[in-house]
Amino acid sequence: QVQLVESGGGLVQPGGSLRLSCAASGIIFRLNNMGWYRQAPGKQRELVASISLGGSGSYADSVKGRFTISRDNAKNTVYLQMNSLKPEDTAVYYCNARHGSLERWGQGTLVTVSP
Repeated sequence: QVQLVESGGGLVQPGGSLRLSCAASGIIFRLNNMGWYRQAPGKQRELVASISLGGSGSYADSVKGRFTISRDNAKNTVYLQMNSLKPEDTAVYYCNARHGSLERWGQGTLVTVSP
C-alpha cells in the first residue's frame, strides 16, 4: 500500500535548524510532484514548499530564503531543510505526493519552535 512516512520533527530554539524527511513507498516516486504542507493549531493547512518532477522548487513567501526542498528519486525521499526557524513555524508538517488528480498524505510530524 501507499505510505508516506515523515521524520525529523522535534523541538528547536528560534534561529535553529531542522531537516524533515519523507520516505515514500507504494508509488512511482519519480512521477509524483512532492510537497510539504503545515498546519498550526487553529489554522488551515497551508503549502510550504513543493518540488516538481524535474526538481524545481517553489516556496511560500513566509519561508523563502529559509527553507529548501529537495528530492532524491533513488531513495524515494523528499526533504525539507528548515533554517532560521521562528516560533510562527510551529506546526504539524505533512508530506504530500501528487500525480495528476491523485493525492496522498503522510501522517505528519510536529515541529515546535520555542525558547
